[in-house]
Amino acid sequence: MDDQILTLKEVAAYLKLAEKTAYRLVSGGKLPGFKVGGSWRFKLEDIQVWIEEQKLKSDEQTSQPEKH
Repeated sequence: MDDQILTLKEVAAYLKLAEKTAYRLVSGGKLPGFKVGGSWRFKLEDIQVWIEEQKLKSDEQTSQPEKH
């Protein structure tokens, strides 16, 4: 089993975010995480998939023509 689990502090550092921002994202259901004993935890693989999804969404938004 090679699933690496990260804490909120570690995922914030990994994403180069403030801890408060990472907490807001996960609390709002925008960042994949789960609670263990009241503390947020994250699977590194899930975070990497989430990053790729965000990149695709960003690419789709920039490639769509503007609506007037």
